[in-house]
Amino acid sequence: MTTHVNDPHAHGHDHHGHDDEHDESGPHATFGGYMTGFFLSVILTAIPFALVMGKVFEKPSTTIMVILAFGLVQIIVHMVYFLHMDAKAEGGWNLLALIFTVVLVAITLTGSLWVMFHLNENMMPHSMTPAEARVSP
Repeated sequence: MTTHVNDPHAHGHDHHGHDDEHDESGPHATFGGYMTGFFLSVILTAIPFALVMGKVFEKPSTTIMVILAFGLVQIIVHMVYFLHMDAKAEGGWNLLALIFTVVLVAITLTGSLWVMFHLNENMMPHSMTPAEARVSP
C-alpha cells in the first residue's frame, strides 16, 4: 500500500498550511504603510504649526480647537499605521481596550477640570480682590 502526498487519508504530516498560530486577519506591516503613516503625521504636524505661526485665526480659542482636531486625527493615524489597531485585530479586544482607556481618560480629565474650577470659585472670597485677601488679617 503506497500513500501519495496529496492523499487526505495518508498518515504522514502535511506541513503546507500549518500556520494556525498566525492570525491572518490583522493588518500587515509594510514599508509603504509605514511611509504613508509617516507622511500623514508630518502633514498633520505642519498644518497646525503653519496655522499658529501665520496667525490665521483671530481668536486663540479657534486656533486651539483646530489644533485639537488635527491632534485627534493624528492619534488615529498613529494607531492605524504604526500600532496596526483596527476592529479585527486580536478579535476586537484591542478596540475594546482602547474605548475603555478613552472613557477613563475622559472621566479623569473632566473630573480634574471640574474640581479645579470649583476650588477656584469656592476658595476665593467674592467680596475681596485677590490682593485684599492676602493682606487681610
